[in-house]
Amino acid sequence: MSAPAFSPTRPIAYGRQQITPEDVQAVTETLYSDYLTQGPKVAEFEQKFAAYVGVKYAVAVANGTAALHLCALALGVQPGQRVITTPITFSASANCVRYCGGEVHFADIDPTTALIDLKAVRRLLESQPKGYFHGLIPVDFAGLPVNLEEARQLADEFGLWIIEDACHAPGGFFLDKGGREQRCGNGQFADLAIFSFHPVKHIATGEGGMITTNRQDLYEHLLRLRTHGITKEPAQLQRPSDGGWYMEMQELGYNYRMPDMLCALGISQLTRAEEGLQRRRELAARYDAAFADTPGVQLLAPAAGHAYHLYVIQAADRKGLYDFLREKQIFAQVHYIPVHTMPYYQQLGWQPGDFPLAETYYAHCLSIPLFPSLSDEEQLYVIDCIREFVG
Repeated sequence: MSAPAFSPTRPIAYGRQQITPEDVQAVTETLYSDYLTQGPKVAEFEQKFAAYVGVKYAVAVANGTAALHLCALALGVQPGQRVITTPITFSASANCVRYCGGEVHFADIDPTTALIDLKAVRRLLESQPKGYFHGLIPVDFAGLPVNLEEARQLADEFGLWIIEDACHAPGGFFLDKGGREQRCGNGQFADLAIFSFHPVKHIATGEGGMITTNRQDLYEHLLRLRTHGITKEPAQLQRPSDGGWYMEMQELGYNYRMPDMLCALGISQLTRAEEGLQRRRELAARYDAAFADTPGVQLLAPAAGHAYHLYVIQAADRKGLYDFLREKQIFAQVHYIPVHTMPYYQQLGWQPGDFPLAETYYAHCLSIPLFPSLSDEEQLYVIDCIREFVG
C-alpha cells in the first residue's frame, strides 16, 4: 500500500480536550464572581452531573485519585482489610486501598474485553473463608461498563462493598437482566462510583473528579472528608453552636475540594456530553469496520453501551507499530502496564506471571486516536497508516 497522501497539520494524540468559546465564557464569568472556591458552582455541577448519570448524590472533588481515596475512607478501609481490583487499570484504582493501609489483591481479566473477569473474582473469593475479602473495585476500562448487576450478586454473596471506577465511562451503560439500561455511576449496584475530569476524559476541567452514590450516609460522610473532616451542618454538630461561625472538625479529613471555576467549566462541558459521546461511538464504529478483517489487528469486543474513552487495538508488533505511528505524527498510547508488575507492587510480593491474561493483553495493546474533535480525514489517515504497517 502506498503511503497516505494526507499530512496532518498537528500531531494526532490518542486523546484531546475540546474547549469552546462557551467554556471560556463560563469560566470567565465565574472568575469575576464572588466565589472562586466553595461557591454555588460546585453544588450546581454536582446536581447536574447527578442528573446526567441518574443518581441521587454527587460530590465534586479535586481529581479522580482523590475520589478513590475518599471512597476507601468512607467505606472504612484500614490495615488488615483486603480489596480486589483489576491489574489493567491506572494504578490509582489500587493505590487508594494502600493509602488507607489495606491490602490489594488482583483478579485476571477477560481477554475479549480487558475488563476484570468476575469468574476469576469468584475463584479468588472461594479460595479463602468468607469475610477474608472486604471490597471490590471494578473498572469500566476504556469506557466498557462492567456488568455491575453480576458484580453486586457476587458482592452480596461474599459480603463485599463495591466502588465502581467509572473514570472512562460517563454516559456508558450495560443492560441488566430485565433489558434496562443501567448507566455507569447510577448507584443501583455499586455503593460508590467515581469519575475523572482529566483533559482527555469525556468532560474536561483540567483536574477534577466526582463521586456518586445513592446512600445518604456515605454522601454526608464524603462532604466532611473532602473538607478536613469539618462540618457546619446544625444537625451533625456534636456540641451546641457558639454562633454563626461555629464549625467542628469531627475526623481527620483532607482538602480535596474542586474550585468553582473548574466546576463552571464542567457545567459547560456537560451540556455537550451526549454530543461528544455520540461522536466517540461514531468514530469507534468506523474503526470497527476498518479493522474487522485486517490481518495483524485484533479488536476488543464491542458493546452497545460502550462510552469509548479509548479505542484499543492489539498488534503482534506493538512496539514497531507504536514507533511507526509516531514517525507519522500519530501519538498512540498504551493502557495499561499491569499494576502488579510495577516495582512498588512487586515489593509487596506480586510478580510477572501472576496474571498471564493481563500480561498478554499488555504485550499487544495500543490505544489509537479517539476524541470528538478528531476529523474524518485525520481518522482515515490513522487507519491508512496502521494498515500500511501491518500490511
